[in-house]
Amino acid sequence: MKRLSFILLMLFFVAQSGISKEKLPVVRSNSFVVDIKDDGMLRKSAWRIVPQEKLDVYKSSAKRVTFYTDIDSISFSIDPKVGRYDFVILVNGKDSAMTRIEYMPSYLDKLKAAKAYKRSDRREIPKFCYGSADDPNLVRLRKELNLDSIAGKGRELSKIFNLLHWAHNVVKHDGNSTNPESRNAIDLINICKTQGRGVNCRMMATILNECYLSMGIQSRIVTCMPKETKFDDCHVINSVFSKDLNKWIWVDPTFDVYLMGEGGVILGIAEVRENLVKNKPIIVYEGVNWNGEKIDPEYYVYKYMAKNLYRMSSPAVSCFNMETNKPGKVVEYVELLPLDGIEQEPQKVVEKNEKTGLQYITYKTNNPDKFWALPDRRN
Repeated sequence: MKRLSFILLMLFFVAQSGISKEKLPVVRSNSFVVDIKDDGMLRKSAWRIVPQEKLDVYKSSAKRVTFYTDIDSISFSIDPKVGRYDFVILVNGKDSAMTRIEYMPSYLDKLKAAKAYKRSDRREIPKFCYGSADDPNLVRLRKELNLDSIAGKGRELSKIFNLLHWAHNVVKHDGNSTNPESRNAIDLINICKTQGRGVNCRMMATILNECYLSMGIQSRIVTCMPKETKFDDCHVINSVFSKDLNKWIWVDPTFDVYLMGEGGVILGIAEVRENLVKNKPIIVYEGVNWNGEKIDPEYYVYKYMAKNLYRMSSPAVSCFNMETNKPGKVVEYVELLPLDGIEQEPQKVVEKNEKTGLQYITYKTNNPDKFWALPDRRN
């Protein structure tokens, strides 16, 4: 492209997008693919240059953003008060793409801005119940998987974490996999072995959940979600009741991790969320990994899980085969959301398959005391 044409094109972009007419920085490239580093996290091939677009906008909550082309780079220190940074990517010396880095609040910022819960919310929700270790299916599970040996003879926390590490390794995580029809620990493990496949985080948490129940350890799966009702990603972990600590604790089989606070105190999901909001320390178990690959503990807590701790949902009955679909079955869920969580009403939502009679019922509450109620210690 001739220089005059390039200048005219630049002026056109400025007029169209309202960008300042000051000379914009230019970064050169011989490729249409760009790597991007947000703070210390580098993502390869994260951006594709589209010169046909009037303005390409990259949104980030990072303090420093760097674009790397195959021959050049450009960095910006991001000031939230400024909000946007414009530049041009010139491809092969002729095709120009007007590009903008735009600041957006981080998921941690959104979590901190969430309105409080409402402990006075008295709307009815089902009582949380937990399968007994004497249930024949759980007895069979314990024997077939040799869980007594896996858990070991140590104290309660030792057994909880031994089962966590085993469940993390017994199957691989595959977030893109479809859920099998039979969703209990025995069948899920067998399917993974015979088909050479993995399962998503929900199925991994289901496997571990049933193993805990079979050992007399009360547990439930918890779906951790962002604020939005439409999202591409959430995460499912386990909330496990420690009788020794008399509290729920955070257990994540996908990443083989539990979390601690100041002084090494084991944290539960509610405590992790509170620590994030109040800037209290969170210590990540050093073995955190994904399918054997080490992951950044800071990213796991302060970005990935900060995104997914806005609202939570859990089955009211934690038991063997709890999410295997059967005609006429009724599955109840309870969702905990803060006061500014979207779609507060209706408080009770019923979804029914008219052909099979299968029902999913979801109750909403703003009361964390009800959602995190301690189980009956007599069980």
